[in-house]
Amino acid sequence: MLISFAGKLSKGQGDGEKVTLNGKTVGYALLGQKFDKPQYFWSRPSAVGYNAAGSAGSNKGPSNPDYLKDVQSRIDTLLKYNPGIKKSDIPADMVTSSGSGLDPAISPQGAAIQIKRIAAIRKIDEKQVADLVAVNTQKPLLGLFGPSTVNVLELNIALDKLK
Repeated sequence: MLISFAGKLSKGQGDGEKVTLNGKTVGYALLGQKFDKPQYFWSRPSAVGYNAAGSAGSNKGPSNPDYLKDVQSRIDTLLKYNPGIKKSDIPADMVTSSGSGLDPAISPQGAAIQIKRIAAIRKIDEKQVADLVAVNTQKPLLGLFGPSTVNVLELNIALDKLK
């Protein structure tokens, strides 16, 4: 009962911060979900298929052949669908899952390598898409703690509103 009461005091903390669109819940701000259609920004890979009930990392180390195969497959997919980028342009967060497997955000570089693809498919200016990424980039807390991140769900919602 105390936990339930505490959840009511802090908005969105007990049941997650819902993200709504046209009155319908489309996701949660702090839980990643799969985006793999080419007209959207893609999420960070998940070792648990974005299943919040099974939050976990892959537990495969960098010397594990299956892990290396998974990473190479993700690199190949990014290179195939994002012409013009090089392997060295791809940040680690776009080919490795996080410890929870549910990160809602990617790095600004992870978003940047997808701009050209999205702009071409949607037939909009690359600068417009880049500006949207910049506006949706969260800076480190107090400018010091943690990396800059881009929430993929919020970015894709903003992208759909660009018509």
